[in-house]
Parts: sequence; C-alpha cells; structure tokens
Amino acid sequence: MTFTPISLSSLKTIKNTVIGNPSAKSQLAQDEELIQTLVQCLNDPPPSDSSGEDLRVEAAHVIASISYGSEAVLGTLLRCDAPRAFLYAISKLSPEDPAILRAAFARGLRALAIAIADTVGPSLWGLRDERSTIKNDAEAALDSIFQIESLDVFLPLLVDPSAPTRVFIAQLLGFAVRNAEHRSAVAAWLPPDDRLKEVKTKRGWEKTAANANAPNRQGGWVCRSLSALIHSRDAKLQEAALWGLATIAKENATVAAALTKPPTDREGPSLLAFILTLAKSRSTDTQLAACLCATSVLRATPSPQPLHALAPADDAAARTVMNVINRIVSASSEPLPARTKACFVLYNLVTDHAPLAFAAFERGCLGKVAAVLHGLTPPPAPSEWDADEPDSGAALREAALTAVAAIALFDNTIRRSVTDDLRLLPPIHAALSARHVGVRYAACQCVRALSRAVSVLRTNIVDSGLGMAVFQIFKREGKGDTDGEKREGEDSRVTAAALAAVCNIVNEFSPLRPIYLDLGLMPRLVQLLQGRDPTLRLSALWAVKNLLSKSSGETKRDVMQCLGWGRLTELLDDADGAVQEQAFHLVRNLAENEAGIEMLFRALGPSGLLAHLTSALGAVDDDVVQQATYALANLANGAPAAQAHLLAAPALLRALRGVLAERAPHIRRPAVSAVLELARTSTAGRRALGAAGVGGTLRQMCSAARVGGGGGARGTAMDDDKDVIEQARTALDWLEHGEAYR
Repeated sequence: MTFTPISLSSLKTIKNTVIGNPSAKSQLAQDEELIQTLVQCLNDPPPSDSSGEDLRVEAAHVIASISYGSEAVLGTLLRCDAPRAFLYAISKLSPEDPAILRAAFARGLRALAIAIADTVGPSLWGLRDERSTIKNDAEAALDSIFQIESLDVFLPLLVDPSAPTRVFIAQLLGFAVRNAEHRSAVAAWLPPDDRLKEVKTKRGWEKTAANANAPNRQGGWVCRSLSALIHSRDAKLQEAALWGLATIAKENATVAAALTKPPTDREGPSLLAFILTLAKSRSTDTQLAACLCATSVLRATPSPQPLHALAPADDAAARTVMNVINRIVSASSEPLPARTKACFVLYNLVTDHAPLAFAAFERGCLGKVAAVLHGLTPPPAPSEWDADEPDSGAALREAALTAVAAIALFDNTIRRSVTDDLRLLPPIHAALSARHVGVRYAACQCVRALSRAVSVLRTNIVDSGLGMAVFQIFKREGKGDTDGEKREGEDSRVTAAALAAVCNIVNEFSPLRPIYLDLGLMPRLVQLLQGRDPTLRLSALWAVKNLLSKSSGETKRDVMQCLGWGRLTELLDDADGAVQEQAFHLVRNLAENEAGIEMLFRALGPSGLLAHLTSALGAVDDDVVQQATYALANLANGAPAAQAHLLAAPALLRALRGVLAERAPHIRRPAVSAVLELARTSTAGRRALGAAGVGGTLRQMCSAARVGGGGGARGTAMDDDKDVIEQARTALDWLEHGEAYR
C-alpha cells in the first residue's frame, strides 16, 4: 500500500482505508518505507501542491489512526521513532502556528502513547494478551515519553488556547500513565521557570514559609491545570480532565489532599465535592470519569479512622460513587463497555479495603453485579458455550467477576451471600473454562476469595466442583495434548490466580488436601518453585507451607521428600525477603510437633539449622525475624534433645536476646515463649541463657512495664500486652529462682 509521492489526497486515502480495518493496517505494516515517510512528514513534509501544514496535519492523523489495533504497525512506528518525531514537532510549534496543527500533533502523540501503554501494561480495563514481541521496545518508548525532557514539551499544552489540544493532552495523561514512576513524574512536574524558583527556595535564597504562589501549591502545576479544566463548560474538556486527575491522584496523598480541601482564594466547595456533582451529569462517560477520579482521591486520602470504619466525608463520597455505579451496571440500556468500566471503577474503590467492600455489599453493589453475571451466563452448556460471545460481553463478564472477588475477599457474611443468596457458583464455575484469559483469571480470583471461608471451603467449594476445576487450571502448563487436541498452555497470570486459590484450599481443614496430593500437587509446586516467575515461586512456597500446617507425620515426610531438603536450604538463604519469610514459616510448621522437629534436626543437622535461625533472628526484615522466632519457639517446645541443641548455641541465644531487646511486640511474643520453655530445662540451660544476657533484658521489659515506659526505638515494653509481660516475669523467675521449682 505505497503511495508515491506523498500528497494530501494519498494521505487521506490511506487514512480512510485503514480506519476500522485491521487487515489494511497489517498490510501497511509491511511497507516500512511508507511509514518512515509518514513519520518524516511530521517535521519535513515533501514538496507538494498542498501546503506543508496540511501535509503535516494529515500525516499526524494517519499515524494516530494506524497506532491502534496492529502490533506490527506499532512496532514499525517505534522503529521509525515516531514518538520522538511527534515530540520534536511539538517542541518547534510557535504561537503563530494554526490550532489545527497543534491539535493534530497532540492527538497523534496521545494515540501513540496510549497504544504503547496498552502494549506495556498493566491494562486499564481487564487483562490483555501479554505475548507481545515488541514489549521491550514499547517499554523504552514509554519511559522516554515520561522523561522530564519530554514532559517539558507536551505538558504545557494543558494550557494551550486550543480546546481540542488540551483535551488530547489530558486524555494522554488519563490513559497512558500506567505505573507509579510515570505517575509521580507527571504529578511533580513543574515548568522550567517554576523549577528554578524551587531550587532557589531550597537553597535558602527565598523564605520557605507558606506561599500562596509557591509552584507546588494545590497539588502541583498539573493538578492545578487539570482542576481548572474541570470547571470548564466544555463537556469534553471536563471528561478528559477527570480522567487525567483520576490518574495522577492515584496513590498520591498530596494531590488527594489538594482535591479535598476547600479553595483558599474563593468561597465554595472542595474540588472533590464538585467532582461528585459531575458524577451525576447527563453523560455516562463523564459520570464514569468522575467516579474514578473520586475513587482515586478516596483511596489516596489517609484516614485517621480505625481500619473498620470510614470517616463521615469519605462515607458520603463512597455512597455517591456506589449509587452511580449501581445505576450504570444495572442499566441494560447502557453500552457494554460503559458497564464494564463501571465494574472496574467499583473494583478500584473496594479492592483491599474491608470497610469499603462491606459498604459496597450493604449498598447492593454485589447484587447488581450478580445480576449481570446471571444475565451473561447461560444454563449448563457445552464446553464451548462462549465461543460466539463478542469481546465486549467477555469484558463485562471479567469486570463483574473481578468486582465480586474484591467485595467478597474479607467477610464471611458476604461470601455466604455469594454462594447461598446470589447463587453465583454456577457462573463462576462456567467462567473457569472461558476462552478469554481475563474471564478465567477473574473466576480464579473469585474462588480464591470464597475459599478463605472455612465453611464455604468445606461445603460449597467441594460440592460445586470449583475446587477441582481450579486445580485443573493450576496444573495446566506449556503446550500439551488435551482431549486429543493441541492447546496452548495457560497464561501465567491465570496460573498465579489459580495457585492463590490452591494456597487456601490446601489448609488443614480442607477435604481437598489429600485429593490434591494424590493428583500431583507437590510435583507441580516444585516445578513452579524452580521457575523464573517470582510471583509463582513465592505462591508455590506459600502453598507448601500451608500443606505442612497441622499435617500428619506421613504427609510431612512425603512433602519434604518431594520438595528436597537441599532446596529448603536454598530457600532459607534466598535474597528475596518474602521467600525467606515463607521458608522459615515452612520450618515453623514442620516444627509444630516432635516428629517434625526430629525430622528437621536429622535432615539439616543441628549446626546447619541453628546457623540459619541465628542469621534470620538478626535480619533487617521484621517478617523474616518473626517467622524465624516462631520456628525457634516451636523447637524450644521439643524434646530435651532438641532443647539441648538450642542451649548449646550461644550465638543463637544472643540473637534471641537481641529480638527481646530490639524488636516489635508481635515478634517479642514468641521470643518470650521460647525463653520460658528453655528456662525450664535445667540449671545448665538457665546458665546459658543468663550468659547470653537474656535475664537482664527480661528484667528491663518487666521493669519498664511497672514504671510505665522504657524500651527501645523499635517498640516500647508498654506495647506488650499483659500476657506477654506476665510470661516474661515467669521466665525471669525461672532464670533467677529455677532451683526452687525442683
């Protein structure tokens, strides 16, 4: 599809040919010379009967059109350095250049940036295919777009006289910023002149007192500029600015605070209050943008309330968002993409936040989403029940399942409503076999949330077949033969979600634990432990740890035989603190009875086991120290032979004293328990503890509790509860007067 020479009419023909035509875009990708010519035309149009400005505008429109939908075309655009060409073209704009040229360049950069961000991820509205051959190039290109030199070029267009230009740049921020680093760079950006003022202030050349004209006031320059656009009467500008603000306010307490404070220069409500009024506008897209913006502010605002409560203002704002989302989700007249976005806004609002999740349940959000799932899912059907489902339907199913998983994650009452009242197990079960990767992923997350309830796990998960269905997903790997047909292996993200569910299902109260073991659970976990995916490695270790909790001696032997003691030693030394934490928790679970303790000393050797414990007790990571201390406390409850090994290790006892003296109360609890058990052993044992300085540290803990203060920087003795202090006094009494108890 080469048109030579480039002319205005040929460019329009290309644009009209490729719009909405993926095959035409793929064909165009094969003509790299033409795409290179298009990119060059942005800054150096060839001679033509038409004006150079018209050619540059049309070339920008063509590139914007072909950026979407074809990885091959995007890859060619990246090789031709299209992002840099757009940035250079924008940097050379002058006030005399026509508005249509400025808008075309802003639109082209927006389209290209969003297409690159979609390739890099994470996706804004559900999972996308990660099998991109250009991901590395796309990551480098996206990083370059959000470097300060590039931000200096296109962010000033947020105050451009051209309204379409401002819309495109706000949309770029709303949809192309995907990670915390880029978000922080945008939120902190200042125009070069303002940056000079900041430097002078920091050097003491100006007073640092509160200044109404300080460059960083009201959340920073970008926040102020987007906030001004929200007050525009142009609906497109309002919507674009809301998407942009939603992005930069995410996980940014400074921006969130600026949006929740009443204006200082005039009377009126806070910007958040105004945003909530826009959530009731006539435009569904504006409603969604306002709800997401309010969500970002709510989730980024530190709350002085306890974890189980919401501040009154936050509660009112959350109710407004939930009411709007409920209307959109349940409205069959709304297009499917809008209802999909509404479900994801709800997910963003409640995810990992127990009070908001329960509030959403009480406001009927779960019921609305459940109705969507029942409407999308037919009665029991053949395995290819979703073969003809449009992508928009699958996206809505994924979004609804994702919202269900987030709402149900924390509360057993909600989980029971999911299984018994709303009867969502059949739609979830069907979704586990869906074609679309995002649907399977979201269904696995639902199983993970539901399996956190013991009663649900022991009954519904087992009886419905969900437990076995998610296990089959977990076991699926690579390319293999399934039912006589070659099928591609499972997406690693789906595997990770299924594994998270398996971690819950293998706990000691689960009827499926022995069944999973018989069906090859451990070999698959070991395979994942040997892999390169850090998420899968950690979750696999977590599952092994759960398997060993409250398990029989036979199960412990079988599990460790498959895992390998050498591999456990490697995990105890792993550079990743999270892996070390789970490895020591595994040791803790092994040491929960005398048979397991004997197995540990025999397999690892006293010197090897105690050396690892000694090192872990002095680790920087408190989570590692806590699990190592619990493991030591379990060992201290073992037979006299095990206790003798501990007491014969002065370095270990000194490390134990360090935990008592320096660590937080939740870590001191198992440490005091270990000391008490060891103090009861023998006179020689008490001498060993005394020589390590344990008695003096216990005395300080008890004394500080009596006088109402003291302790170190890591936590005061007053933070310990009465049971720990009483246990510390008992241990101290044994150390000082142990012979009197004989």
